[in-house]
Amino acid sequence: MSTTELLKRAAELFPGEVVTTAHVRHLDLPYGAGRIALITLDNGFDHTKPTTFGPGSLAKLSEALDQVEAEAAEGSVKAVAITGKPFIFAVGADLKGVEVLKEHSDALAIGKGGHDVFKRIAALPVPTFAFYNGAAMGGGVEVGLHATYRTVSSGVPAFSLPEVFLGLVPGWGGCTLLPNLIGPQKAVKVIVENSMAQNKQLKGADVFELGIADAIFEPADFLEQSLGWAAKVLNGDVVVEREEFDRGKAWDDAVTWGRWVADAKVSGAAPAAYKALDIIQQVKDGDLQAGFDAEDTALADLIMSGELRSGLYAFNLVQRRAKRPFGAPDKSLARPVSKIGVVGAGLMASQLALLFARRMEVPVVLTDIDQERIDKGVGYVHAEIDKLLGKGRIGNDKANKLKGLVSGHLDKAVAFGDADFVIEAVFEEMGVKQNVLAELEAVVSPTTILATNTSSLSVTEMASKLQHPERVVGFHFFNPVAILPLLEIVRAEKTDDGSLATAFAVAKKLKKTAVLTKDAPAFVVNRILTRFMGEIQAIIDEGTSFETVEAAVKPLGLPMSPIALLELVGPAIALHVSETLHGAFPERFSVSENLGRVVKAGKRGFYVWEDGKQVLDPEVLALLTFGDSVLTEEQVRARALDAVAQEIGLMLDEGVVGEAQDIDLCMITGAGWPFHLGGITPYLDREGVSERVNGKKFLAPGLASVPE
Repeated sequence: MSTTELLKRAAELFPGEVVTTAHVRHLDLPYGAGRIALITLDNGFDHTKPTTFGPGSLAKLSEALDQVEAEAAEGSVKAVAITGKPFIFAVGADLKGVEVLKEHSDALAIGKGGHDVFKRIAALPVPTFAFYNGAAMGGGVEVGLHATYRTVSSGVPAFSLPEVFLGLVPGWGGCTLLPNLIGPQKAVKVIVENSMAQNKQLKGADVFELGIADAIFEPADFLEQSLGWAAKVLNGDVVVEREEFDRGKAWDDAVTWGRWVADAKVSGAAPAAYKALDIIQQVKDGDLQAGFDAEDTALADLIMSGELRSGLYAFNLVQRRAKRPFGAPDKSLARPVSKIGVVGAGLMASQLALLFARRMEVPVVLTDIDQERIDKGVGYVHAEIDKLLGKGRIGNDKANKLKGLVSGHLDKAVAFGDADFVIEAVFEEMGVKQNVLAELEAVVSPTTILATNTSSLSVTEMASKLQHPERVVGFHFFNPVAILPLLEIVRAEKTDDGSLATAFAVAKKLKKTAVLTKDAPAFVVNRILTRFMGEIQAIIDEGTSFETVEAAVKPLGLPMSPIALLELVGPAIALHVSETLHGAFPERFSVSENLGRVVKAGKRGFYVWEDGKQVLDPEVLALLTFGDSVLTEEQVRARALDAVAQEIGLMLDEGVVGEAQDIDLCMITGAGWPFHLGGITPYLDREGVSERVNGKKFLAPGLASVPE
């Protein structure tokens, strides 16, 4: 089948594509270098709708290449260049088109169609240039890799091959061309390591330093400078020299290192990184066509996999659903917030104060029980601002402004009398929090929102003794506050729409992913994690070894092991949350006596480091008692996942969140659960756990799976 036929067939499957056109114009180069045909990729929208490649877009690029190929053959142009619209070069394949594919043959057509078009760039009879003027990702990076030379703007904010992050491979030349351009070690870093590090982006300077681009210019006159540089290349005044690299053991070592990176992230549970590494290994002899063929096959196989569909589902949750929170009141009901109050000046409260000041740029006032604590909290915020200044993240003026916004006061009436939004971050004990809210109600204005950062306590009970409980809302952040995006916004029984809308408006200004939850014990993330961890702890207490339990959950590719998570959260907090949930649901949530002993002894976890290795702390082991029930890894995994599936089913029945998608959004953004799992429910569906436990799947067919 010809490229034209392939793309026509693919376009029929994807009628909703926003087509990128490829405009051709001709420019006279300086220094007498002749005329250049400049192809500009543009979908007709501004930079807020980035340029993508679907089948229709590839067809448009192919038509442009027909034209410039003829011009090059007749000698009317001496070179061909590709660039993008303002701020955007191109951001790769249109993922909406990938989602609709049902057949392996159609998936294969997408890969081959892209390759066939992009290869035409390298096959042109004149030198070719890619001018990376703006953001470039995936296929946007790859189209430039087919050119003879590349320039990049120093203002490029984002440049990456994110496919492995989503569950794909760079399938239009990335796995083949990049290692042959910059060497295997650097290519593995870009394709695997950066992608698996939450899709880490390169800046323009990084692109140049890695050798992906041959020259770098300032954004103000980037195109003019790039054209001038191209003219010098054509005239022979500039000769581009590229690094030679070892195609023997060093190449093999780079791929081995990549497998170690992948194992550390997903423990073999997601195939994309390994397929990408297989292709990189395959092309070490420089056989590009063999690499392209391998990319086609890998791309088609992955497109038809559950992992990729889960990855796309997770991507859509984070990119789309997070921007339109399910169940949030009309944003027009939100009240303005021009001053923030924070009750408490400990580490969590200080982190919150820093976040409010940086994102909202309004005055933030902390209070605590004595001036020493207040001074320490304000000092922490100022020190963190100084760190940002030292790293060049902000300038002197911004640093001084932010410091001036954050202050402390011992008197709540003085501190919060004119605040619009006050959040408490004090000790997790109901009586303490009720007293704090009562003190606040006596001194704040009638319209002030009273928020609580509780992680597990009832917001309704917390507000029950107030005259105006309708303005109390749960506002639960996750630690570390600056890194984890999730914010659980809890609607208590009497919370009104105006207060809730204001909370969502504040969350948006904080750039947090806000999810509406019912006022149920431990809300979403902590309830699921506590059920999961409780089952793990019970299995250990009953007699299964730590090693077996750790190995059992490794195939899930979680960000950390259950025991490491327990140490991160802290045994005391984990014990407190398990006690709270045991009080609410004693039949499903137990309280580990062993965990209680660890907390009583003041221990922070189960492991210590000896000779560079993590080993069980003998002092902790001496505190513990175990039964004689020993499970296999498979039994451990099944029991833990069954418990999670049961809990999620009950949470949905109770209306804790609106839909299963909100559970997954919470687990991804609040607990760091992997994209390749889609959070948790797609994995439970795919492995048959949902139906085994609840008699049905959580998600509709096609939502996080291949359409039926």
